[in-house]
Amino acid sequence: MAVCEVCFRHCHIEEGRLGFCGARTAENGRVVPYHYGRISGLALDPIEKKPLARFCPGSMILSVGGFGCNLRCPFCQNDDISWSAEASRYAERAEQVSPEALADLAERMRGRGNIGVAFTYNEPLISFEFVRDTAKLVKERGMKNVLVTNGTAELPVLRELGRYIDAMNIDLKGFTDRYYSKVLQGDRGQVLAFIEEAVKTSHVELTTLIVPGENDSEEEMRALSSWVSKLRNPDGESVPLHVSRFFPRFHMTDRPATPVRKVYRLAEVAREVLPYVYTGNC
Repeated sequence: MAVCEVCFRHCHIEEGRLGFCGARTAENGRVVPYHYGRISGLALDPIEKKPLARFCPGSMILSVGGFGCNLRCPFCQNDDISWSAEASRYAERAEQVSPEALADLAERMRGRGNIGVAFTYNEPLISFEFVRDTAKLVKERGMKNVLVTNGTAELPVLRELGRYIDAMNIDLKGFTDRYYSKVLQGDRGQVLAFIEEAVKTSHVELTTLIVPGENDSEEEMRALSSWVSKLRNPDGESVPLHVSRFFPRFHMTDRPATPVRKVYRLAEVAREVLPYVYTGNC
């Protein structure tokens, strides 16, 4: 039995079994990333798709995803690689790519406008060793690293990665403990602590998906944006907030898509205290 220290769950993992995230296992009494280097997706994306609005705008970035997740968002848009029944089956058949091969590919794609590597699609921090090893090589080639994450990780994980990560988009999925614990099976306090630490070393932007009936009140947006307004990126600028529209899918098809006017209204509320607010999926 080994204890995983990546996130608040601190899973006790039996030898050869998997933790809650489906991506970490116990091997000779140590917790190791089970899917190290196993790739679910690889694409050259606009940086704005991460989404990042104020980091290298107009550039492209090589985006790579793995398997597994340490949250259980019922509306997951990447459920086939995160925590659905199919995810583990796909992972077993997935191609394994070394950090060296991925860094080399990123460098070869510079001619197509690529500026580096974005770790995205699933939750990259549950395989932080692969992120660390790859990001170090990408950095040595003079390129940039981007992390797209739910922020559900202990601070030692962030500190191990921080020196290599140039920018992050972090999901701040809501601003109540009820929503995080009951709907997402997560820990809001851990996410807030992660964000507060991340802005010390990396350019950070936040994304909040507005789910009807869950986190769509003006009162909650005022509380969330007020908290964000106290943060500053390393360059002294306010942290941008992306307010995004929900669409029904996966296990949450019991409600319609968020009305566009609701997204725009909540963005207006956020702009009462934040200079950089963007709407998405509208």
